[in-house]
Amino acid sequence: MPHEVRGVVARSRGAEVSLETILVPDPGPGEALVQVQSCGVCHTDLHYREGGINDDFPFLLGHEAAGIVEEVGADVTDVAPGDFVILNWRAVCGQCRACLRGRPWYCFATHNATQKMTLEDGTELSPALGIGAFAEKTLVAAGQCTKVDPAASPAAAGLLGCGIMAGIGAAINTGGVTRGDSVAVIGCGGVGDGAIAGASLAGAAKIIAVDVDDRKLEWARGFGATHTVNSRESDPVEAIRALTGGNGADVVVEAIGRPETYEQAFYARDLAGTVVLVGVPTPDMKIELPLLDVFGRGGALKSSWYGDCLPSRDFPMLVDLYLQGRLDLDGFVSETIGLDGVEEAFARMQRGEVLRSVVML
Repeated sequence: MPHEVRGVVARSRGAEVSLETILVPDPGPGEALVQVQSCGVCHTDLHYREGGINDDFPFLLGHEAAGIVEEVGADVTDVAPGDFVILNWRAVCGQCRACLRGRPWYCFATHNATQKMTLEDGTELSPALGIGAFAEKTLVAAGQCTKVDPAASPAAAGLLGCGIMAGIGAAINTGGVTRGDSVAVIGCGGVGDGAIAGASLAGAAKIIAVDVDDRKLEWARGFGATHTVNSRESDPVEAIRALTGGNGADVVVEAIGRPETYEQAFYARDLAGTVVLVGVPTPDMKIELPLLDVFGRGGALKSSWYGDCLPSRDFPMLVDLYLQGRLDLDGFVSETIGLDGVEEAFARMQRGEVLRSVVML
């Protein structure tokens, strides 16, 4: 029998979300039913509501989540009922060309649940990033469940399911930040501050936070930024160079996803340095750079999808660092809300008033 639960649905482009009754099937082969305990309000959910991802309405929103496995289907061996898990939206297949080359974080055939969650009238829902966790329960592929230490706060741990992991991974996994490096991060929202926290964990000697909001720059200092630059008041490229002996930073993380800030990142890096794009652009955006500069400056221009993370490796490690007091995940939680507070949380996020609003169930 399907489970009747409450969930947050986006029915049409730009319309306010609604709290509705959702029917969640029992798990089939390779699937898991998860009782959601927490789910962060991420910009990606707003992109879904605005039709910026695709037009497969209605959407069941929410994806940055943690909870308890309630039931598993046949052939599931990695998780069991009662496990505390973080949900991930890239359950690796183990069989594609990336996985077989030993690069599963690039998996080209990730898994989602086969069965569909629906509205009461049978309308099939499209779960955000294959998860749909603004709901009391959700159905996912079992590989989307990563077991972690249950001592962790669900509100904090769930944030590793998307934005904070994307930022940490952009610095450590994609950017390869290591001891003594200089790092600049352009954009100090949740993802950017995740990159700052990751650079700090990796032992960067200098971490420069760039934003237009002094409040966000102050938050960035709390996650490890050693210097801040308000780009409304000074040229960020010149400021970063001035703070790095005139050279530019070894790694520059662009966490906004705009052509003008990507160009700033390109010119703010040292020769042979690395630019990491983790901010998500819109389909219409284009960038133009002199090809001679691309050639002459050397180094690497990389994009980072989900922080190039491998959930089975990275989530437990980062939760352990959190429990040791070495990674302040609690600092990302600006407020906790109920399922009925998502629309207002979107507005606060757009105004830059919060790093993360977290739905608690």
